Amino acid sequence: MPTSAKGSYHHGDLRATLMKIAMRMLEEGEPFSLRGIAREAGVSPTAPYRHFADRDALESALAAEGLRDLKADLLQGGGGPPATVADLAELGVAYVDFALRRPALFRLMFGNPCDDANDVRVRAAAEVHELLGAAVSGVFPDVDPAALATAGWGLVHGLACLHLDGKLTSTSAEDVANQVRGSFAAIFAARPHGVM
Repeated sequence: MPTSAKGSYHHGDLRATLMKIAMRMLEEGEPFSLRGIAREAGVSPTAPYRHFADRDALESALAAEGLRDLKADLLQGGGGPPATVADLAELGVAYVDFALRRPALFRLMFGNPCDDANDVRVRAAAEVHELLGAAVSGVFPDVDPAALATAGWGLVHGLACLHLDGKLTSTSAEDVANQVRGSFAAIFAARPHGVM
């Protein structure tokens, strides 16, 4: 059931309205175009082009919003900066949970080429990377935080994709969370003595 803005859009923030409609259509699996979104918003077919040059620009804006939402999810634990591997694993749990709750957005965020010319998207991605870098340097201050953050990201991103592609199955969100925790524990327990 579409939540059309036709009856309610008059003078407000058209860009926000278009984004909301596009996000809903994306996450409900509906194909969307700028014309279709304009129709849903009850505005002229050319109105969206005042805010988005083309569909790629709209998708980049959706990806940037998704990255901000992901960052908010990663920070939601609220227990302060990670101090242990178990704390880092909880960031991984939040990442995989985001991917499984919002698969279409997750695939858009990471499945499309990154638009390096889009400052908003680049900034949103950089904030997530900075968060991960700060998290790992708090737990492992003597290790290159960028390299370790990339390794951790690869681990959780891989787990998320394996679940999304049906290669890993779990019966509940708690099973998925425990699998992420177990993967972190296994990786860090397997390190040679004297490393990290």
